[in-house]
Amino acid sequence: MRKETKLKYQELGINVNEAIKTLKKVKISLHCWQLDDVSGFEGKELLTGGIQATGNYLGKARNFEELTADLDEALKYIPGKKKINLHAIYQSDALVDRRDISRRQFKRWVDFAKERKLGLDFNPTIFSSSKMVDGMSLSSIDDSIREYWIMHCINSIKVSEYFAQELKQKSLCNIWIPDGLKECPADREGPRKRLKASLDEILKYKYNRRLVDVAVESKVFGIGVESYTVGSHEFYMNYAAKNNILCLLDTGHFHPTESVADKISSMLLFYPRLAFHVSRPVRWDSDHVLKLNDDLQDVADELVKCHALERSYIGLDYFDASINRVAALVIGARNMEKALLKALLTPWNQLKEAQDKYDHTRVLALQEEIKTLPWTDVWEQYCREEGVLDEKGWYEAIKKYETQVLSKRGN
Repeated sequence: MRKETKLKYQELGINVNEAIKTLKKVKISLHCWQLDDVSGFEGKELLTGGIQATGNYLGKARNFEELTADLDEALKYIPGKKKINLHAIYQSDALVDRRDISRRQFKRWVDFAKERKLGLDFNPTIFSSSKMVDGMSLSSIDDSIREYWIMHCINSIKVSEYFAQELKQKSLCNIWIPDGLKECPADREGPRKRLKASLDEILKYKYNRRLVDVAVESKVFGIGVESYTVGSHEFYMNYAAKNNILCLLDTGHFHPTESVADKISSMLLFYPRLAFHVSRPVRWDSDHVLKLNDDLQDVADELVKCHALERSYIGLDYFDASINRVAALVIGARNMEKALLKALLTPWNQLKEAQDKYDHTRVLALQEEIKTLPWTDVWEQYCREEGVLDEKGWYEAIKKYETQVLSKRGN
């Protein structure tokens, strides 16, 4: 790192070495479903629940061996601490019905994570299933359908406990459902009452809170459920607060004019921990690969200035089948880390002091000044310390992997 870089930041009261040290401790949970278009290992190709993966780029992972090989390739180029985020459809051993999943179905994932010193997070897969009746699951009017998904969620929490026990890292078990209606509902309250009752049944299982955090994830709408989503943000935020679980914020699951960053400081006042799925919506929840744009930077800024990094689960959630899937995972993860580094290199104390003195001109001037600081020099130093390639090097390596491995899969 150039000496002048350190001096420029030092003038603003920023120690770049401390910023790098802090970033090295932040865990990013990499979503395995970017590598196979959310197909999973059940042999089903059709996505439902308002989810779409567009494109047909070569090299899609088709099984556990291919997907973990792609993960290994991606991990080479992502600095910092990592976890892997799984869905229940990624059973690696002795495939069973989703209702009956147990630790046995995920032993190879635990072995994979142990060898690489990774943590594992988990999600019940409540979509792309014949057990979704008229698009409803935990809010279904059919008792047997609700009971099916209740048991699936309970067993998913048990799988998360298994991950935490084996890997000595706390695991997040996140519940998202696509339940909703295409047209304006005649009854909004009924499905939400049933969803609340289902969640109550799930939480009767007394899981070990030292090992697992349970979260619920909202969404404003989805394809085919444009008019009404049962699990709205207001529903889950209240339910989570009342039941001492987490309310996960997906950056793609809100109205385009809403700022997820703006929600962070409020929620930190009422929740011990926060959970995120970080995506990039384009007009809607389109799950584009993360760019280092203002929306991502705003989220990273809030996490840093609110001292929330140690209180937050940061998971990625996008899936693009139109480009190299391994590269997509790397691009998004590196951009998440770049945003966090830029936030750590920002003189928040000076900015806050100027605001508290009503010197809003100084705030604006300083906000603009820091945009021209040489943060990329610090990023390059961080990558060197983490032993990962620079911007040009990692891409060339993945193109070689595409030629030698991905192109031979025939899909």
